[in-house]
Amino acid sequence: MHGWIILDKPLGLGSTQGVSAVKRCLRQGGYGKGIKVGHGGTLDPLATGVLPIAVGEATKLAGRMLDSDKVYDFTIRFGEQTSTLDAEGEVVATSDVRPTRDALEAVLPRFTGPITQVPPAYSALKIDGERAYDLARAGEEVVLASRAVTIHSLISSPARGGEPFASANGGGGETLGESLAEAPLHHPADGPPPRAGEDLEEITLTAHVSKGTYIRSLARDIALALGTVGHVIMLRRTKAGPFTLAPAISLDKLNEMGQAATLEQILLPLRAGLDDIPALALDPDQAGALRQGRVLAGIAVDDGQYFAMLGDIPVALVEALDEQVRVVRGFNLD
Repeated sequence: MHGWIILDKPLGLGSTQGVSAVKRCLRQGGYGKGIKVGHGGTLDPLATGVLPIAVGEATKLAGRMLDSDKVYDFTIRFGEQTSTLDAEGEVVATSDVRPTRDALEAVLPRFTGPITQVPPAYSALKIDGERAYDLARAGEEVVLASRAVTIHSLISSPARGGEPFASANGGGGETLGESLAEAPLHHPADGPPPRAGEDLEEITLTAHVSKGTYIRSLARDIALALGTVGHVIMLRRTKAGPFTLAPAISLDKLNEMGQAATLEQILLPLRAGLDDIPALALDPDQAGALRQGRVLAGIAVDDGQYFAMLGDIPVALVEALDEQVRVVRGFNLD
């Protein structure tokens, strides 16, 4: 069992609980003890969606998932900011201002391209060895440094009749702008999406972001730039690195297949986590040398990373430089 299980993480489940669920199913299915399992990027308990679970030798590639781009659908509710910047926290600020779609369209270009953002106090970042969320829950003041991230695109949800608002080409690199003129309080009834001049109680956006981006911070800053406050009430990850919702399975389906010992049917190959890396075919002598940690010389390929293969067997993730190939991550596969 070496590869990836893509879990459609349900609401309320933590990423480590997702790993535990896969471990339990592996045991139930009789796949043996001691199989390594890890996740390819934390997803908040209040978020749903793509959670890549690495199994066996794929755990050596889980770190690459942390560096990969992500895509999220998220809904901002305007008028209240919470301590956690999502629906779990206590309300810490309110505003009667509701933005119009025109105002939103005008401000979103500020949040595309390279921007800086301050992570939420309730995050897993460490301060002097302590998790920020532990300090925040203990009532301590949490001050986190701003960080540079990239928002590749930011569009409104097609399900709500939205159109692309902005792309990275139009970004100004700003985090916050001047507050816009206040809009009157409005509570639209359920029905067609608001038109350009109508006030928004909430809006659903889709963001394609770089590693390290906090969607809760993005929502906070968008609301502030609109002269109001807001928080995230829905967050769903639709893509993590190369993995989408297409192969993702529910927790119930995972448990069902674990009990039936059919998990191999949903296990994506090791290579699936490296679909952006070209393959490098090896002969048996070259494969043996790499497995011993030796450098291959005289390999006429372009500089960069490759997925070294002996036939259909993954040997290593390698780095080529000046016709020399070195192992970045080796795989113990027969």
